[in-house]
Amino acid sequence: MQQYYQDHKQRFISELMEWLKIPSVSADSTYNDDVRKAAAYLQEKFIAAGADRSLILETDGHPVVYAEKILDRAHKTVLVYGHYDVQPPDPVPLWSSPPFEPIIKNDKIYARGACDDKGQVYMHVKAFEAMVANNELPCNIKFIIEGEEEVGSAHFDQFVKSNLSLLACDVILISDTALIANDTPSINVGLRGLSYMEVEVTGPRLDLHSGVYGGAIMNPANALCQMIASLHDTQGHITIPGFYDDITPVSREERDRMNEAPFNLDTYKNYLGINEVYGEEGFTTLERTTIRPTLDVNGIWGGYTGEGAKTVLPSKAAAKISMRLVPGQDHQKITRLFTDHFMKIAPAGVSVKVIPHHGGAPYVTSLDSDGYRAAAVAMQKTFGKMPIPTRSGGSIPIVSLLENSLNADVILMGFGLDTDAIHSPDEHFGLYNFFKGIETIPYFYSAFAASVNV
Repeated sequence: MQQYYQDHKQRFISELMEWLKIPSVSADSTYNDDVRKAAAYLQEKFIAAGADRSLILETDGHPVVYAEKILDRAHKTVLVYGHYDVQPPDPVPLWSSPPFEPIIKNDKIYARGACDDKGQVYMHVKAFEAMVANNELPCNIKFIIEGEEEVGSAHFDQFVKSNLSLLACDVILISDTALIANDTPSINVGLRGLSYMEVEVTGPRLDLHSGVYGGAIMNPANALCQMIASLHDTQGHITIPGFYDDITPVSREERDRMNEAPFNLDTYKNYLGINEVYGEEGFTTLERTTIRPTLDVNGIWGGYTGEGAKTVLPSKAAAKISMRLVPGQDHQKITRLFTDHFMKIAPAGVSVKVIPHHGGAPYVTSLDSDGYRAAAVAMQKTFGKMPIPTRSGGSIPIVSLLENSLNADVILMGFGLDTDAIHSPDEHFGLYNFFKGIETIPYFYSAFAASVNV
């Protein structure tokens, strides 16, 4: 297949860049037509790659793209999951090039969705195409690519449960995660869960003159800041009662193995432009970002934020808050604990509203499964060394849903890098990573088929 890759390399890149031009932003209804256009583009490419059929399946939100190649019902089946929706491009002025006008510089594709997740989805499309073209497909393959991952997969739960027969498989393969480095392959064996909400603190019925009323009423913006600040103590612990109760402990042995991964704290700080790290006492930076839960403000607003000065006390202040969760924690329970606590700590003179948005369960996979071993073999073939099992600080809420609904292991074999600026201005994806994924994926299919076929 190497010759096939070389012969079609430029076409693979061009097709991906055309797809990246489509602003499939699921969070903003302004882009609804573009989301559907991106789904149609992918459907066409699945058919061109050799799928027996490719369908656009409706949900109560954005559609799901399904494709399959069934060689023999007796063969084992791999289900590939991904998403074609992307994050909003804001703040657009911080991009060095327009977010939906992809360009290549320094051997990287720059565009919103380049890594998360269009580029990684398209690796699978092209690997599949190469296997079909060379008659080297060793098992059945199904693809399920959704359009709402970036808004919490709100309708995917019902879609999966309504299509269990269609999605039936023996293993689920996802490329929406990152490598440690291009010279240090890794497989993600754990994800944090998520509880995401919005809070509103309301005081007077309208904005007030800060000179006339300042000092006489509780300012909602002040109250909100005080409440948020109280959610952590001086050791970086989250102060919500019961927050840590259900966490599954990570052994000292596993923590030591985790900290063997290449990591330079000075390089980390320099890349981020900070002079010091922060976090829960008693844990390293790697541990804080993978095996420990967090609570962070993702956005905060209230009062006058325009140019110049306007001396008002805002009627309302609000914030968006996310909590990353670890194995043992239930996102629905954490949402309830947060809501109860946040309501209780509100000072007199304001009212509080907590609006849950979405959440998902943490996930840990076994290193002893056929799927993990197949991924390890595949990466060893193309990188020349065995991958390191790692955990990610991010969340993919549908992972536990897919595993539990379809009774199949989920393998997180991603090819991005943590430095790819996903969700940020100048998101990018290395051409090396794109083609390394295309090269590696067929070895996964072969190794998995060989390990389990009868």
